[in-house]
Amino acid sequence: MTKKTTQTDNVIENNTPKLVDPFGRQVTYVRLSATDRCDLRCVYCMSEDMTFVPREQLLTLEEMSRIGKAFVELGVNKIRLTGGEPLTRRNIISVFEALGKLDDLKDLTVTTNGTLLEKYAQPLKEAGLTRINISLDTLRPDRFKKITRNGKLERTLAGIEAALKVGFEKIKLNTVIMRGYNDDEILDLVEFVRARNMDISFIEEMPLGQIGNHDRSETYYSSDKLRQFLFEHYALNATTEETGGPAKYYRFADNLHSRIGFISPHSHNFCEDCNRVRVTAEGMLLLCLGQEHSMDLRKVVRANPDNDEVLKQAIIDAMKLKPKGHDFNLNEQPIIMRHMSATGG
Repeated sequence: MTKKTTQTDNVIENNTPKLVDPFGRQVTYVRLSATDRCDLRCVYCMSEDMTFVPREQLLTLEEMSRIGKAFVELGVNKIRLTGGEPLTRRNIISVFEALGKLDDLKDLTVTTNGTLLEKYAQPLKEAGLTRINISLDTLRPDRFKKITRNGKLERTLAGIEAALKVGFEKIKLNTVIMRGYNDDEILDLVEFVRARNMDISFIEEMPLGQIGNHDRSETYYSSDKLRQFLFEHYALNATTEETGGPAKYYRFADNLHSRIGFISPHSHNFCEDCNRVRVTAEGMLLLCLGQEHSMDLRKVVRANPDNDEVLKQAIIDAMKLKPKGHDFNLNEQPIIMRHMSATGG
């Protein structure tokens, strides 16, 4: 029987605040978008000729830090900085530094395309970053340029090596396998992470936004098909390990340092135990990746510059808006017109 939330479910219990939605799910993980801009134009993420949010409409760095702190005081223990490409935001390290000082934040992470990690790996380490997710879909320079439309593979590879060199132990590749694009590189990508004691998560493509002539229904590659293929080449053992997100992990029998994860919004809907919300670069609190239920936190913070209690109450109230799940369908026009870069990946 589904548990319904009352007002007292979201208040302090043993001095520990918590955020609980109408279906009894506790929110402990926030993805905070630093920008909708990116230095790449990946075919599954955005159109080639994007119109970005005017810079004056973005949250300031101080507002981002303030919102992150409010979430932690309400029981969130993991924050991921995303984009777009978060490292393109000027002075973004100051946000990592501010969040890295919060005692109750156990996991501070970033999702990046890696192109700027040569410059920022050491500052991120010093700021308290605990793990890095790097988006990489191919190891072939010509194919990398085709998928990203303008990127240079060597910059991302140099970024990965820089992150390893400064001592990050938790580095994961996020890879979208697309039929006809990169499905012949699955084993190459797996061997790449195994050689470096890294993890890899294979993500089913998500139908967000109009992206030109890229047909998601034709390129879709299911986690089930991918898992079956990998089982034919590796001895893999299921594990109950998790990193606070939706990935289901497997470990190699012959390499305990690397894991393979599967994120399957289509074939294995993970809404039932969703613990995540997103804050866009404009300050919209999105309660679901695949729905439009939201609250304008930018409006709240700017109307109450010195009152975090009002901000926290707004976040608590927003939990009532969190829907049961998404309605992704690759065979229909996207219900959600915002691009993944605007959502916060």
